[in-house]
Amino acid sequence: MRISGATGLRRKLARTSLHPGWAVLALAVAVAVAVDVERVPVALRYVPLAASVLVLGLPHGAVDHLALPRAKETPPTARWLVGVGVLYLVLAAGYAAAWVVAPAPAFLAFLCLTWLHWGQGDVYPLVALFPVTHLDDRLGRALTAAVRGGIPMVVPLVGFPDRYHAVATRVVGLFDPAAAASLGWLIAPATRWTFGLGLAALTLVVLGRGLVGTGPTRSFRVDVAETGLLWVYFLAVPPVLAIGLYFPLWHSLRHVCRLVAIDPDGRRALAGGDLRAGIRRFARDAAPLTAVSVIALAGLALAAPHAPASVPDLGAAYLVLLAVLTLPHVVVVTLLDRTQGVW
Repeated sequence: MRISGATGLRRKLARTSLHPGWAVLALAVAVAVAVDVERVPVALRYVPLAASVLVLGLPHGAVDHLALPRAKETPPTARWLVGVGVLYLVLAAGYAAAWVVAPAPAFLAFLCLTWLHWGQGDVYPLVALFPVTHLDDRLGRALTAAVRGGIPMVVPLVGFPDRYHAVATRVVGLFDPAAAASLGWLIAPATRWTFGLGLAALTLVVLGRGLVGTGPTRSFRVDVAETGLLWVYFLAVPPVLAIGLYFPLWHSLRHVCRLVAIDPDGRRALAGGDLRAGIRRFARDAAPLTAVSVIALAGLALAAPHAPASVPDLGAAYLVLLAVLTLPHVVVVTLLDRTQGVW
């Protein structure tokens, strides 16, 4: 599976989808090394995450109803649009109910779901944007997804256990403060080091397998550089700020560029060097359901048993909304992967 079109189009997509994330994360690491980020006021650490409500983060899943039809180069039918709507309604409502009934297990499920989704999101560009990919079999792609999705979930737990636990308990505490106490095992040394060392070992195995399999192809060199950058980044930058930058500017931007590439008008604009036209088209398509999601966020904040009373609380409510929306979004992206032959 490759991006259709000329090599120049793949290069433009690679520059647009990959380079901004590299630059922002590398800059964040440099700042974290030079400055004591822990002294930054808590509210300011939430600014990137808050911005992702409207910029890339929340909108990146708001075009799910158009993604598969465009990948198949067919217009969306009324039956398909209704099907996507029902999918979102059923899965999101069911998962929202799980947060009310059992918030601690729902939070752990969110971690696992995000691990899966962010991993699959990082596999796509390594497979699609290079003339030759070192991920030439399903096992290699699955292992790479496990590493890439695991780094944002596990490495902050190793580097910032107290911060990690604070976010976890705040999210669960929106529904049941008593249940939040059950998450103490997350920061236990045995848990942290088991996951951390296990992920480190898996990282070395996966990268070693890629090198032995195809040699140092360009996709392999990018994989090594990105994996190393992500490890350093999540070890150096506190979790809320780290996720706030990574989510929109790494994960979401890659998905948005993927959607632009399967939209005929967006692809033509990108091929002609008019990136802004492609992004504007995406923004127009994403605006209605992004607005609905923002309303849902307000409703969630008001309906939570323990209403948000601070910036971190509002951030926690946003994370719950993302969890609820991620479940159906993963289903759509999985179908998109299948349609485009990623696996």
